Amino acid sequence: MGFFDKFFSKDKKEDLDKGLEKSKESFLGKINRAVAGKSTVDEEVLDELENILITSDVGLDTTIKIIGRIEERVARDKYVNTEELNAILRDEIVQLLAENNTADVEDFSIPSDKRPYVLLVIGVNGVGKTTTIGKLAYQLKQQGYKVVLGAADTFRAAAVDQLGIWANRVGCDFYNKGMNADPAAVAYETTQYAIQNNCDVAIIDTAGRLHNKSHLMQELGKIHRSIDKMLPGAPHDVLLVLDASTGQNAQEQAKQFTEVAPITALALTKLDGTAKGGVAISISDQFKIPIRYIGVGESIDKLQIFNKRAFVESFFS
Repeated sequence: MGFFDKFFSKDKKEDLDKGLEKSKESFLGKINRAVAGKSTVDEEVLDELENILITSDVGLDTTIKIIGRIEERVARDKYVNTEELNAILRDEIVQLLAENNTADVEDFSIPSDKRPYVLLVIGVNGVGKTTTIGKLAYQLKQQGYKVVLGAADTFRAAAVDQLGIWANRVGCDFYNKGMNADPAAVAYETTQYAIQNNCDVAIIDTAGRLHNKSHLMQELGKIHRSIDKMLPGAPHDVLLVLDASTGQNAQEQAKQFTEVAPITALALTKLDGTAKGGVAISISDQFKIPIRYIGVGESIDKLQIFNKRAFVESFFS
């Protein structure tokens, strides 16, 4: 049984390969040009590789860490052929991602002892937050879970309506109090609704604003307390949604949100529309928060659990 037979379905592998196409063509093309005419991995090749990783949005700190590991391999093995470089680089990146305990799984799994499972979703406007919620709800519905979406992003005119459209499309429950309602009250009552209606999952959308971090911290703190008051120990997860196509800007958003909220998982959207897929490696390494979901296409079924080995294999294939 091969790796993808064991961990990853053929359809999901094809979606991932297609989603990363722009990133890997750019990345591998640069590496091939860097080693052209070279027989061994020398200092010049490593300098070129460092530049390639940085310009592929892997980030400076993560790049330095990867280059250091490769230098150790080269020094230990004495002679490393340039043809081996891709395999060595792939192995080191897998190990780097493994340090963040990102599981090699395919299915969305809701803990059996946490019902309703409450997921709070945050992220700035435009990153694909509402779309990610809709796709996640679809995946959960497909597995037989009863889901309710709570519209606590009450400050943006279209946010409540957009979430309602997704709920209708997916066929799940929807709770809202309209625009300008108190987000903490909506979160509290969504959780209450989930309990009273025997929902397995409550996904609560929140406003995405970073222009005033102190206000955001206060608002998210209030939402947390209101949910916990209704269901002690909830929310069980806080998911930060980031747009991979913005590259290092996504990393800066992650930095700012982690300063004001207890982020437990990340979702990277729009990987299919960018050559900046390397940002997934950087974000995972720098924040030690597992990437749980990745968006590799626009259609409703193109949200995947992030599988580090599948991601790196596809990136280097």
